[in-house]
Amino acid sequence: MNNFSKLFDHTNLKPFASEADMRKLCEEAIEFNFKTVAINNANIERCSEFLKGTDVLVDAAVSFPLGQCTLDTKLFETRDAIIKGAGEVDYVINIAELKMGNYSYIEKEMKEIVKICREFNVTSKVIFENCYLTNEEKIVLCKIANEVKPNFIKTSTGFGTSGATIEDVKLMRENTIEEIKIKAAGGVRTLDMVQKFVQAGASRIGTSAAVKIMEEYNK
Repeated sequence: MNNFSKLFDHTNLKPFASEADMRKLCEEAIEFNFKTVAINNANIERCSEFLKGTDVLVDAAVSFPLGQCTLDTKLFETRDAIIKGAGEVDYVINIAELKMGNYSYIEKEMKEIVKICREFNVTSKVIFENCYLTNEEKIVLCKIANEVKPNFIKTSTGFGTSGATIEDVKLMRENTIEEIKIKAAGGVRTLDMVQKFVQAGASRIGTSAAVKIMEEYNK
């Protein structure tokens, strides 16, 4: 049970989420023993207080959901999120730079963000946002990740034109070294879907339906 529940980043990234919503998210995460609560960074300190004394971590969303901040802004946001209490960081790559073939920029961005996470012993996750990418671009990202070695690569923000797919998880797993784990996020809403994503190679699931999935699992 504990191993299954720790698959989940319990997510509420709505721009209008209230303090009551954040408290509820954290209470559910404690009750079901989820790995993290995945939130927008304005709520990091609030959720850190709600989760104090538990092993549930705060998962910060950096340059979310578009990835179109400058590198300096992303680095500041990463460090600021960690200082304020984040135990994991999910950042969105600069999709435009990838599309323009500026792979050295993507590598530099990944290296510098992952370096900050390592300094603080915080888990790093790189969001590809696969719905906007060709398979060739996804493979390029996997190869860059193989050199930089973030803790996770991640399929989606959940705010793009589509979310995680089994095909993408398989592609990412096939092209990434074993030590890099895969997070599937966006549209994962049932136990059956979770099982299929895990079988395809995912080690973490980001979803706002984690409670529903756990209730289904418990039955």
